[in-house]
Amino acid sequence: MPIIKILPHVEICPQGAELKANAGDSICEVLLDNGINIEHACDMSCACTTCHIIVREGFASLNELDENEEDLLDRAWGLEPNSRLSCQAFVAQKDLVVEIPRYTINHAKENH
Repeated sequence: MPIIKILPHVEICPQGAELKANAGDSICEVLLDNGINIEHACDMSCACTTCHIIVREGFASLNELDENEEDLLDRAWGLEPNSRLSCQAFVAQKDLVVEIPRYTINHAKENH
C-alpha cells in the first residue's frame, strides 16, 4: 500500500502527515478522506487550479497529464515542473512526497 507523505503546510496540515493510499485513488481524495482540507473549488472536475500540488518524490509513477490539466496548470500559483492537480493525479504503487503550495489563485476559500 503506497504512502503519501504530505510536507507541512502552515494552514492545511501544520505537522505534515503520512497517509496510506490505494493504487488508483486521486491524491485529492486521499487528502480529503484523511481530514486534510485541500481546496477543490470545482469539486474535482478539472476546471480550476485550487487543488494544485507539487510532487517532490514519485512524480514519474503518476498517470500522465492530459491536455486539459496541462492548460489549467499554466494558471496555478507557484507552478513547478513537478506540479499536478491533485484531483487528476492518481496514485500508483510508489510512495509519494507532496507539497501543498502556500497560495492558490482563489480570492476566497470554498467551504467544502
